[in-house]
Amino acid sequence: MESAAIGDCRLELAQGDITGQEVDAVVNAANSRLAPGGGVAGAIHRAAGPELWEECQTMQGCRTGQATITAGYRLPARYVIHTVGPVYSGAPEDAERLASCYRESLRLARRHELKSVAFPAISTGAFGYPVEEAAEAALRTVIRELQRHSAPSLVRFVLFDRSSLAIHRQVLADLAAELLPDQP
Repeated sequence: MESAAIGDCRLELAQGDITGQEVDAVVNAANSRLAPGGGVAGAIHRAAGPELWEECQTMQGCRTGQATITAGYRLPARYVIHTVGPVYSGAPEDAERLASCYRESLRLARRHELKSVAFPAISTGAFGYPVEEAAEAALRTVIRELQRHSAPSLVRFVLFDRSSLAIHRQVLADLAAELLPDQP
């Protein structure tokens, strides 16, 4: 596991299954209806059990770049933060919409006084966002948010495969020189 200190907070990169993370909240790379689907959303809904979908059906969905929160049900995490990433188009606003997913998810975590959050690589699956571009937007946004707010105390990126983990490691190393000058 790769990590970086950001003030009193820790940013971690790990390969694994987000549904097994023992954190206060896992982030779901959701669709606008918050419905079970494939990829991360399907895995989270399956692991959480049918109660998650039942709660999601009582909500008004979620717009791209926004986030909402539900209970975690059968997950080890107490909560699921649902955020809808952009479908990649190559347009300049894609990066801002993706960054908004991370900012809004962390805002909800702070509002609910959560100490630990696990993120997937939002929009990099079915939504087609190139992993390197997504990693740069995600890590830059999370680092800046932790520098501004000092919470939550742990943010973990849980990457599904070795390739995504390697890309995130390289992007983190590149950003550390720019954004984390006190890192060894």
